[in-house]
Amino acid sequence: QVQLVESGGGSVQAGGSLRLSCRASGSILSISAMGWYRQAPGNPREMVATITTGGSTNYADSVKGRFTISRDNAKNTVYLQMNSLKPEDTAVYYCNANARSYSRNWYDYWGQGTQVTVSS
Repeated sequence: QVQLVESGGGSVQAGGSLRLSCRASGSILSISAMGWYRQAPGNPREMVATITTGGSTNYADSVKGRFTISRDNAKNTVYLQMNSLKPEDTAVYYCNANARSYSRNWYDYWGQGTQVTVSS
């Protein structure tokens, strides 16, 4: 199995910054794409940013130019640097990894979520 543990959420004023981290652990054989998704109350979960093993990135239009996703393959860790935060960025942020383990073929794993609250 693979476990994803997120950290770095919290409360910040509009215009501020936060950095989220997510480390994958367990019986990992390989990880392909990793990413961050978010879900605000009453809304469906949406993609924020994704990154491939080779470093190719994809961002939601709403965060382009403000958020940066990166990863450290040696540490099985993905990061999300969030700058110029807006109240509409308030949500629970979830880490995602597509991984293969000793006990399971390729599968999408999710973290437990971390709350980000941006006040105006």
